[in-house]
Amino acid sequence: MEIDIYKLLKNRTLSYNLLWIIVASFFSIQVHAQTGNFSFEVVLKPDTITGFNGLHSFVYGQHNGKVILIGGRPDGIHARQPFNAFPASLNNQNLQVIDLVTKQYWSRPLSELSVQLQAQLQSTNMNFYQDGNSLIIAGGYAFSSTANDHITFPYLTRIDLAGLIDAIMSNSAIVTFFEQIEDERFAVTGGCLGKIGAQYYLVGGHRFDGRYNPMNNPTFVQTYVDGLKKFELSPTGQPLSVINYQFNTDQVNLHRRDYNLVPHIYPNGEFGYLISSGVFQINADLPFLYPVEVKSNGHIPVNGFSQYLSNYHSGKFSAYDSANQHMHHVFLGGISQYYYQNGALVNDPNVPFVRTISRLSQWADGSYEEFVLSNEMPGLLGAGAEFIPKENIPYLQADIIDLAAITADSIHIGDLIGGISSPTLNPFSNNQSNLTSSNAVIYQVWLKRSSSNGIAVSSPVNSVEILVFPNPTAKELTIDFNLENKHNVELFVLDVNGKLVHEVYYEKVKNAKKMLDVKELQLQSGTYSLQFIIDDQQTITKHISVQ
Repeated sequence: MEIDIYKLLKNRTLSYNLLWIIVASFFSIQVHAQTGNFSFEVVLKPDTITGFNGLHSFVYGQHNGKVILIGGRPDGIHARQPFNAFPASLNNQNLQVIDLVTKQYWSRPLSELSVQLQAQLQSTNMNFYQDGNSLIIAGGYAFSSTANDHITFPYLTRIDLAGLIDAIMSNSAIVTFFEQIEDERFAVTGGCLGKIGAQYYLVGGHRFDGRYNPMNNPTFVQTYVDGLKKFELSPTGQPLSVINYQFNTDQVNLHRRDYNLVPHIYPNGEFGYLISSGVFQINADLPFLYPVEVKSNGHIPVNGFSQYLSNYHSGKFSAYDSANQHMHHVFLGGISQYYYQNGALVNDPNVPFVRTISRLSQWADGSYEEFVLSNEMPGLLGAGAEFIPKENIPYLQADIIDLAAITADSIHIGDLIGGISSPTLNPFSNNQSNLTSSNAVIYQVWLKRSSSNGIAVSSPVNSVEILVFPNPTAKELTIDFNLENKHNVELFVLDVNGKLVHEVYYEKVKNAKKMLDVKELQLQSGTYSLQFIIDDQQTITKHISVQ
């Protein structure tokens, strides 16, 4: 017996998140889509600005042609040794303003601000979003002189961009342009901040307190957010406060940090976001290989699709073709488990720095497809960088480029600033982080019309089929594996609220039937999500109803 989707839609006790996951499994997303046009190649042109010496993992905002850079680090990737990881002496202690047109540069020390503002604004991997003239910043990780340790800061800050940028350029007082509140709910680093309608979305990330240690020795405490936080803020001009706070849990699909959150227009015209990759899987120290759709009424993991390229936060931009309802996201270098070498897709579990420029597209039928573009980055660049969109080109919302409004054969769409530069693929795993540095070269990013759409990425994963029955069930559940080869499969059972209630590991299964006793597991009546992760590479989700 199958689940009646229309009855589920009427069941108001289901969470929106799980409901949308179930809907997605019935109206499955096709992996092999039509190949559509993105009739541009990406061209990078190097540029330099005197005074800017490189930065990565920072926050930015812009106003009237000026860009402000806050926080981040001027060194390279962090060291493996706890005593040398994220040294406070290499925090960015200055507010930096750049005019990308006139090539001018200004800076002001954070020491002019309160101790709490200084602490947060010199941190790394803050969550941020520019909302008109306001720059909203949450969390961030760095050494705290007050705590005498590295912590994730429990602060939410709102900045008046126009006032602050003008004050830095005119060398006048800056303190009045900041509002900050202390709130433990915003002690998050490595997540992303967006906005749908009136609500802000703080998605994923983690809280990390203490010294980094690759051997997981007790020098730190790490807690993943495992969900998304929705909230509103008091209007500008009123004291900063948080309104209508909500927290939605998903301990498997939203167990992510250091990913790319990209603004997205869905085929029906709805605005939302797409979570692209990120780390780490709940069962393995490897990146996620599927995106997650984020909409106003819930989030949907795209389990039927594998995204192999661009797994960490990097420079990126988004463009929409309104004539065909095609959504495109272009990722500029970064760090990735997979990359192309001599035309072949290489799987490196050390997750190296790459030169890849890739594109993730959603077509009008809702399907996704990934491409590697013909051009590459000029080096192993892009991780921890930011793409700064030009203010005078045609956009839709949230800086999504309006492709239909572009008529020129070549157009400068923005600039890639900062990020980590590495001379080798795997400096971190080889304990050579001292060879890396922040990138001081700024790259103008151009779109140039081209007949090449790039090469579609073909999946290296074998076809699999998993059947689950009977459904609904009151006692035992049969899991029927029909796999082409032997695979290790890990099963995670999530309840209606996205909480992990059970997990099972199946070693080297191929064609086999496994039994799951729902009574023994003490599963209460309701709907559950069964998520199968195959060889840490492929994810399949099934749904059951327990009576």
